[in-house]
Amino acid sequence: MPAPYPREFRDDVVRVARARESGVTLAQIAKDFGIHEMTLSNWMKQAEIDEGAQPGMTRSDSAELCDLRRRNRLLEQENEVVRRAAAYLSQAHLPKRLYPLVSELHRDRIPVTVACRVLKLCRQAYYRWLDQPVTEAEWVQAHRANALFDAHADDPGFGYRFLADEAADHGYRMVPRTAWRICSSKQWWSAFGKRPGRHGKRPGPPVHDDLLAVTDQQGVVRHEFTATAPNQVWLTDITEHRTGEGKLYLCAVKDVYSGRIVGYSLSERMRSTLAVAALNSAVALRRAEGMPVAGCIVHSDRGSQFRARKYVRALRSHDLLGSMGGVGAAGDNAAMESFFALLQKNVLNRHAWDTREQLRTAIVAWTERTYHRRRRQERLGRLTPIEFETIMTTPATQAA
Repeated sequence: MPAPYPREFRDDVVRVARARESGVTLAQIAKDFGIHEMTLSNWMKQAEIDEGAQPGMTRSDSAELCDLRRRNRLLEQENEVVRRAAAYLSQAHLPKRLYPLVSELHRDRIPVTVACRVLKLCRQAYYRWLDQPVTEAEWVQAHRANALFDAHADDPGFGYRFLADEAADHGYRMVPRTAWRICSSKQWWSAFGKRPGRHGKRPGPPVHDDLLAVTDQQGVVRHEFTATAPNQVWLTDITEHRTGEGKLYLCAVKDVYSGRIVGYSLSERMRSTLAVAALNSAVALRRAEGMPVAGCIVHSDRGSQFRARKYVRALRSHDLLGSMGGVGAAGDNAAMESFFALLQKNVLNRHAWDTREQLRTAIVAWTERTYHRRRRQERLGRLTPIEFETIMTTPATQAA
């Protein structure tokens, strides 16, 4: 396609054509300027449109339309980069390297400039990687890891220091710290060494007896999650869920009598203060409703938060009785786990949460609006926890 004539040249030709003398045709003027007659006619028509003498799209409108189309195409490319990057980074157990993603987007006709700008990458660094995908340092690292792996496979009892010596004998010298870093990242442990625990430290000894355990006639220990009045038995536990900003921890206190969540606390860290805050919230709510809480059993697992001194002091200050289940026995607190399962299904797993504030609002709204006031339970006679407490406690309060 030939390049367009300059704007000034076109305007001059149109100006000469309009000022031509009588008897001079457009064909003669077009020939004098070395252009086609049809081209001159189109220029004169466009000039009349720009001046408003004829209907049509002016050159300024056409330029604006082209600019809008260019911006729209750029936005579509940026959205495609964000979508592909989100899908790529959400894949688990895969190395997160963005340079291959830029190459893949470029093959799909998305400019490298756009992809690097959206992903906040340096173009020069990308082109250096494209010229040399494997650096010399990575090449040396791979050969060292291969030498350590061969030594470990030959004798699994060697620690990282002996493995470094074996690798040096094969021509790959390294300091022991480098050998430890490689072996640790690959989880090549000595067969006689102590492997790190899968679940961390085991829970410590209980600070309270299991007050809900009941032994039947066959000698089987089971738990009774029943109560004949409010504030007789409370259950408490902690759950967690991931957000875009990190984990959010929830500690809830449930009254066995009605199934109502009488206290809760949310925090970005799982400390003993989280459990203490939830307990204080439950006590404050019940006292505000005019219900005594002294003598209530508070049952939990053996988590460090419920064995902490702050939590034990909080129980004593409110005249509450602590109770703890066994180690790794989810059934010892099954009634509380059932609430967390409902919460997981109805709120946490509905979609991904970007911020802790969004998840916090959703948890509180579902608990107070849906679970307490709309979700009916069979064991409560098809009543909600709030309805059950209102019906069952009002006569007792009036009698008192």
